[in-house]
Amino acid sequence: MDEIRENLKQAIKNLYNLDFDPEITPSPENIDADYSTNAPLRLAKDLHKSPMQIAEELNNELDAEISNPGFLNFKLSDKYLNQKLDALNDDFANEIVSSNFAGKTVICEFSDPNPFKVLHVGHLYTSIMGDSISRLYEYAGAKVIRANFGGDVGLHVAKTMYILLQKDIDNLTIEDIAKSYVEGTAAYEEDEAAKQEITKLNKEIYKINSENLHDSKLAEVYWKGRELSYEYFNDFYAKIGVKFDKYYPESTVAKLGLETVKRELEAGVYEKSDGAVVFKGEPYGLHTRVFINKEGVPTYEAKDVGLIFTKDKDYHFDKSVVITGNEQKDYMAVVLKSVEQYAPELVEKTTHLTHGLVKLPGNVKMSSRKGNFLKAVDVLDLVRDELKSAYDSTDEKVSLAATKYAFLKYKMGGDIIFDPKESVKMTGNSGPYLLYSAVRAKKILSNCNNQTQIDEYIYNIYEKNIIKKLLEYKNVLQESVAEMAPHKVANYLYELAQDFSRFYENCQVAGAKEESERVKIVKVYLAIMTHGLDILGIKIPEEM
Repeated sequence: MDEIRENLKQAIKNLYNLDFDPEITPSPENIDADYSTNAPLRLAKDLHKSPMQIAEELNNELDAEISNPGFLNFKLSDKYLNQKLDALNDDFANEIVSSNFAGKTVICEFSDPNPFKVLHVGHLYTSIMGDSISRLYEYAGAKVIRANFGGDVGLHVAKTMYILLQKDIDNLTIEDIAKSYVEGTAAYEEDEAAKQEITKLNKEIYKINSENLHDSKLAEVYWKGRELSYEYFNDFYAKIGVKFDKYYPESTVAKLGLETVKRELEAGVYEKSDGAVVFKGEPYGLHTRVFINKEGVPTYEAKDVGLIFTKDKDYHFDKSVVITGNEQKDYMAVVLKSVEQYAPELVEKTTHLTHGLVKLPGNVKMSSRKGNFLKAVDVLDLVRDELKSAYDSTDEKVSLAATKYAFLKYKMGGDIIFDPKESVKMTGNSGPYLLYSAVRAKKILSNCNNQTQIDEYIYNIYEKNIIKKLLEYKNVLQESVAEMAPHKVANYLYELAQDFSRFYENCQVAGAKEESERVKIVKVYLAIMTHGLDILGIKIPEEM
């Protein structure tokens, strides 16, 4: 398809001296062709010619067929398809890699849990999505740094500490911490005395962290809770196959953020307002946010400023991708707009991606435990239980594939309805369906002897359809990298698996006289499924 597009593009340039990007699409079923373009129709107005006349002129330089009211149709020869299939086979033998980001450093920041809190379903989603986007950039040749930013200081820590200080912490668990946060939040909102004490603790915790103090009960509880939180994070990430290269606790970037905002306050970027330091976003169609509060403490906004400069100092990144929930969209717009006033080059290299909520179908209660959110581990448990109930299977690869694919098949941005029952189905658009298809391909290959090739082989419709689909993979990858869109890989793999199913049902492979040619198709299919699923962070089991 790329060759057709480039040849057509050059023909338009030669004939009309126009730089025009034609659209090539699969031909309708009633057209005896493989690909079609409506370029003559799109060019007609500018060239003041009829679409059919333009089609005739272009066809003098191309090997195509013309149909009303001005389409060019292209048919691929069996020889051409065979050559392209061989080329794909060679690509995967040499570990297919793009060079779009060769020599570039990309830092992907995602998940971003706060110590002293448990991971919820949003963290699970961004962990899976962020890792897949990271894999896309790695495919494109980039050096990727997976970064994780979290609040190890702040009011949420003080709320938790307020309750923990009243308890025995000898056998402290992450569940104890989670419950303490819920109780501390309630106390802060309902008890004025507790609110004042929590506000005081907040300042003390900043001092303990910034000065690395260990000589008090508060310090002992704080450091123990912080360490336990990071151990919990690492254990969970290992369970889902995600590894971070760098943790950025807020405390490590707060000082730089504070200094930067104070410096730019003198330059007039920020301004004082009722004892605080703010950035007024209204002139840019945004809103005003506080970067340093009345007590002189840097807010989340200032810490994000410090993070941007710290990431650049550490890695001199060519691109920075930050993934958060949709509720952070306006917030980040203000932070980035403020930084744009004095470091526009960093903002230009930064992309903020957002996602919606993950919900269960219907009116299912989000969690039966204390708290009003669905925990990350709850999601994994739900899928595992569904897999065991439906197939009496406890295969962790299949369970994790079901979860990851259920998230990644959707375009990032809107809310997602996550249905555990649907996620484990062996039919339809699911992770287990793709795994089953790949395992089937492995089994086919294990039963083949690779017989002698047939000269001038003529493909049937099922063979031809799947080869054309296989040839689309590189384009899908390029689009997915450019748009940071793993869902395009996911949906392509599903469509490819459907073509493979039709091929498998209608074309015998092992023992057939066409075995050699069909084995080549199955090999490339398995290679693309393996590569594409790896982009999604999914591994193929040996059997299912």
